[in-house]
Amino acid sequence: MAYMESLNGGDGDGDSPDSEPDKRVDPKRGKPADSSGSFLLDYWRTPEDDEANHVIVRNEHGMILLNKYPYTNGHLLIALGDARPSLSNYEPAQRGELWLLVERAVALCEKALEPQGLNVGINQGIAGGAGVPSHLHVHVMPRWVGDTNFISTVGGVRVIPSALEMMYERYVKAANDQ
Repeated sequence: MAYMESLNGGDGDGDSPDSEPDKRVDPKRGKPADSSGSFLLDYWRTPEDDEANHVIVRNEHGMILLNKYPYTNGHLLIALGDARPSLSNYEPAQRGELWLLVERAVALCEKALEPQGLNVGINQGIAGGAGVPSHLHVHVMPRWVGDTNFISTVGGVRVIPSALEMMYERYVKAANDQ
């Protein structure tokens, strides 16, 4: 709902479009003047905003966070703090750290949601579908039989049954129990 309200110029909190804009603007709505051009890098640089940005896990190398525009309920993003455009731009040790975070994200997803399956993938480069081509990231998407349907094709929208805040709390609890 916050996303839909933001399309009309509001801040996503139910305020009118004439209200003061949010200082942390989503990349789909435009970026603030102090933005790096990568919301992932901006989130990395502001650990004090982890809860607001739905960052579930952060270590010295990278982070696991909820995708604000998920394809499925509980869709996670994994990124290193060092923003590079492709997998081959990272050193082998960095790729190892990225993979360790991916493994942790998969374990969190399985523990928190008990999905029937998972998709794990990277969209590299604009032609590859990367929404943030300057900052490589991995997607972990929990899947259930029947979780997508004609609504996406016909209506051009996705139905996500759980609010991001509720999903964030569920993942944080799972992370704290690990």
